[in-house]
Amino acid sequence: MSTRRDFIKTTGLAAAGMATSQLSALSSHNPMAKDHAAPKSKWLDGSRLVVSISMQFEAGGQPDNAESPFPQNMQKGYVDLPSATWYQYGYKEGIPRMLDNWDKHGVQVTSHMVGTAVLKNPALAKEIVQRGHEAAAHGMSWSSQYALPYEQEKKFIADGVEAVKKVTGFTPVGYNANWLRRGENTLKILQELGFTYHIDDLSRDEPFLIKVNAKDFTVVPYTLRCNDIVLIEGKNFSADQFFHQVKAEFDQLYLEGEFSRRQLSISFHDRIGGTPQMVKMTSDLLDYIKKHQGVSFKRKDEIARMTLQDPSSIRE
Repeated sequence: MSTRRDFIKTTGLAAAGMATSQLSALSSHNPMAKDHAAPKSKWLDGSRLVVSISMQFEAGGQPDNAESPFPQNMQKGYVDLPSATWYQYGYKEGIPRMLDNWDKHGVQVTSHMVGTAVLKNPALAKEIVQRGHEAAAHGMSWSSQYALPYEQEKKFIADGVEAVKKVTGFTPVGYNANWLRRGENTLKILQELGFTYHIDDLSRDEPFLIKVNAKDFTVVPYTLRCNDIVLIEGKNFSADQFFHQVKAEFDQLYLEGEFSRRQLSISFHDRIGGTPQMVKMTSDLLDYIKKHQGVSFKRKDEIARMTLQDPSSIRE
């Protein structure tokens, strides 16, 4: 949590000290202040900072006795019924509440959909797309794919795509593996199946291009720092702590965004980010972000397209 501690420490400085610190930070991210190098590239549409929000649609696709806040001490042969209701909350309450919040703020997000979850709750999956959000693929079921042979992994991904397409009418072009753990063949398969981007990468704070099967392929980086499943469930953060952590991330990236291309990624899961307290804090966070000039909210397919079109995009 060093980023948060540093931010809290910074906000506690006297006004003059803060101004000096900010000026120094701006200078360090301004290439013109270093050897008169050319400025770093910025967003093709002129945005100072792009905010990318993920809404995971997984509930209903989990296996029996999947991990949950309940102690994992069930005897073999029994189904963890309370845990099942925790996941049900995701599609009964969580996603509907988040959808209303996105509408309230005029924000469109990317929903990474597990195929079996979509098939069990088709009306909700369809509603997500009808309300202007992107449907991205998240595998056919909630299971790891990195160890699958090539053809089995390809079928696993393709089946998930077909489930989303059949229900929503939207053909996914973006992919997210279970816990980001893709295999050595995953990107080749995604390129073959017509995908344009994946998010299973934490290495940058801006999208970039790689070569897959001799073609350009976009990486739209994901986040663990601003992710409710890590902070709220994994570290038992309060909604208020989540707010301040993401706000700190935004403040620093917005500062850097004056001179370079920056992306803020925030991730919400149906049964976590859709709770009343989290939606309230998210609404407050969006109010704060929207007060800043030059910030745009984009779906990940929009980010991928703009990255592919931009000759200044980073290539690896």
